[in-house]
Amino acid sequence: MARYHSYDPAEGHGLPHDPIKAIIAPRPIGWVSSLDKNGHPNLAPYSFFNIFCSAPPILIFGSEGRKDSINNIEATGEFVYNLASRRQAEAMNISSGSFAPGVDEFNEAGLEKLASETVGSPRVGGAPASFECKLLEVKALVDLDGNRLERELVIGQVVRVHIDADYLTDGLFDIEKAGTIARCGYRGDYVEVTSVFEMLRPVVGR
Repeated sequence: MARYHSYDPAEGHGLPHDPIKAIIAPRPIGWVSSLDKNGHPNLAPYSFFNIFCSAPPILIFGSEGRKDSINNIEATGEFVYNLASRRQAEAMNISSGSFAPGVDEFNEAGLEKLASETVGSPRVGGAPASFECKLLEVKALVDLDGNRLERELVIGQVVRVHIDADYLTDGLFDIEKAGTIARCGYRGDYVEVTSVFEMLRPVVGR
């Protein structure tokens, strides 16, 4: 048996399930709330998500297919990122359902709406942290041949941060206490942060 299972993604992986999303894991969950042009709230989780710049903080999430969140964010120029935790994992999962446009996922998942300060989109009540964001760009993805894909990136700048003080320990955000969750690739696979370890960068050149 060969040591490595190597393949061209364009030709198929030859395995029971696509391993790529399991290898690039755990992945933070972008639990994104937005408003449509008529003021109807929307809430949906995105597992292609991360922060790509700290000063100013810039978030990016990817959507596989044109979804309500993208339409809303383009129309209003804003959204809110809410931290998904183990305590709200089931509600987060409910909000991932394929609801019709205009359906309020907050209500469907039994979640409280909190007013934001700089954007119209509501925050998720009970989330350990939320970031109010303004849209920088919605970017369509293309492949190596220049073909436009049914995939888009949303790039937003954080303009207001909210942290539940219960999750601050000695002035530091306590990711273990928050119970942050992340996607781990295959259907239904998640992980909860239950422990962390410290490893400082080496000092070189001395």
